[in-house]
Amino acid sequence: MTVVLAAVCSDGVVIGSDSQITESSRGMSFPAQKLHPLGECAAWGGSGARGVLEDLRPILDGDAAAILEAPNIGDEIQERVVPILKKHYANYIDEVPGEGSGGGVSAYVLAAGVSQGKRWIVEVNPNGLIGRYDDVGFHAIGSGAAMAQQAGALMSHFRMTERSVDHGVVAVVRVLDALAETSPSVGGPIDVARIVEEGAHHLTEKEIEKARKDAARWMTREQEVLDTLFD
Repeated sequence: MTVVLAAVCSDGVVIGSDSQITESSRGMSFPAQKLHPLGECAAWGGSGARGVLEDLRPILDGDAAAILEAPNIGDEIQERVVPILKKHYANYIDEVPGEGSGGGVSAYVLAAGVSQGKRWIVEVNPNGLIGRYDDVGFHAIGSGAAMAQQAGALMSHFRMTERSVDHGVVAVVRVLDALAETSPSVGGPIDVARIVEEGAHHLTEKEIEKARKDAARWMTREQEVLDTLFD
């Protein structure tokens, strides 16, 4: 289980993820890296079958330059994701003798970045369909996606698309931490990338802790406003 989310800001994008992998059939949970670089000014993460995502990782890494320079980034990512999905679908054994039904091989891919002067968020779903969320300004995939989307909607009045990536980092950290507290399928440590036209920067643990302190100050200010709302 997982959550990967991305937000468009005035000067770039922010993408983040948790790091908890849950294998329900085996009753196991363990940490794993879910956020990966995509060239110098983008990043991607995935949810679902790990075999699909592991096969995809070297392909996106090797073709990153071609993807980011293409006229349609969504088409380029789709072109690389779909053959991997088809390969796994074709070879999937649904029922294993003595073990029953398997867990499936579907996977979602979410990528975000800044290239050719544009900020973008692209999803490719298990059917191979492309979703573009540049204009929406926020998107999430994974088991925690529904709650992440709700959190994004609840914070829409803060107009993150009009604010800097520094604001976006704090918002993404706040949402990921809230999901980690409320959903057993989402867990830390979290991974966040701050992406502007000059390049992508994956935050260190120290930088994430600073973002948490900024989020705490943000929540304190909200409380102060509520305390005096009806004075």
